[in-house]
Amino acid sequence: MKEKVLSIIEILKQRYPDPICALHYKKDYELMISVRLAAQCTDARVNQITPALFAAYPSLEAMAEANIADVEQYVRSCGFYKHKARDIVLACQMLLQEYGGKVPATMEQLLRIPGVGRKTANLLLGDLYAVPGSVVCDTHCIRICGRLGMTDGTKDPEKCEKQLRNILPAEESSDFCHRIVLFGREICTARSPKCADCPLAALCKTFSGF
Repeated sequence: MKEKVLSIIEILKQRYPDPICALHYKKDYELMISVRLAAQCTDARVNQITPALFAAYPSLEAMAEANIADVEQYVRSCGFYKHKARDIVLACQMLLQEYGGKVPATMEQLLRIPGVGRKTANLLLGDLYAVPGSVVCDTHCIRICGRLGMTDGTKDPEKCEKQLRNILPAEESSDFCHRIVLFGREICTARSPKCADCPLAALCKTFSGF
């Protein structure tokens, strides 16, 4: 498995040499907000609405003081907008009140923030602080790692994260997850994956039994 994982990582590196988060942001709390909005929504849709949201509330203080009903109107097209708007305002308030106006750098602190679960926390740790071992188990990661045989096929994000932590080199984890998202959008789609064009086909449990 170790050899297989290293081969997968190397192939993905060659295909996607510059793995970056697809969400657009300039400030640490903007990434936190964007990831919250991306739940059950596409990154492309989030990137369409955040410029207006961040322009209306150009600082962490402004976002923390925002009227939740007003924020709802900016994020309405992202789905579950009432929950998301509430979480965004409350999260920004917590950053100011408890974390000195900065997105914290530990899993324990992040999980206290409204709307932040393990997936969001891992992404923030990896992208903002380059914390080794940050494994972001989104739908792409869960689906593809199951198909490849890197996990036992679990659909549970926490179980998937634990299994991947056991086999991924810690320093590669965050970039691997970004590359998996790019790979999932281009090749290993949820429906009708392009197996004939897949650079990982020879290493894929689903395709070749490897």
